[in-house]
Amino acid sequence: VQLQASGGGLVQAGGSLRVSCAASGRTSSTYVMGWFRQAPGKEREFVAGIRYSTGGKHYANSVKGRFTISGDTAKNAVLLQMNTLKPEDTAVYYCAVAQSPLILSSMWIPDRYDYWGQGTQVTVSS
Repeated sequence: VQLQASGGGLVQAGGSLRVSCAASGRTSSTYVMGWFRQAPGKEREFVAGIRYSTGGKHYANSVKGRFTISGDTAKNAVLLQMNTLKPEDTAVYYCAVAQSPLILSSMWIPDRYDYWGQGTQVTVSS
């Protein structure tokens, strides 16, 4: 599976950005697509995830109410709409695919994902 992330960029605090991720290859076994982010000097953290079978969505508390994840199973793509951005949202954003049915508590763990995109930079200025 190959993941290609796009979008991101530079925006002022309070603004919006959208990042997208397209999957190709052996995507038939995709159970979960997720977004993680990693800021300089920090560990990679879960942002949002979506279960392909049910459409169930899960968010980190830090982005709940501001970010929306959506999936397009026909295109094997996942979008992350980010609104009301804050400087602390600045990070490299990575999409990831899990080819096993992760329980909720596992969705937050990077090691449970099988494939990763190359990352896209999101910078929010104050």
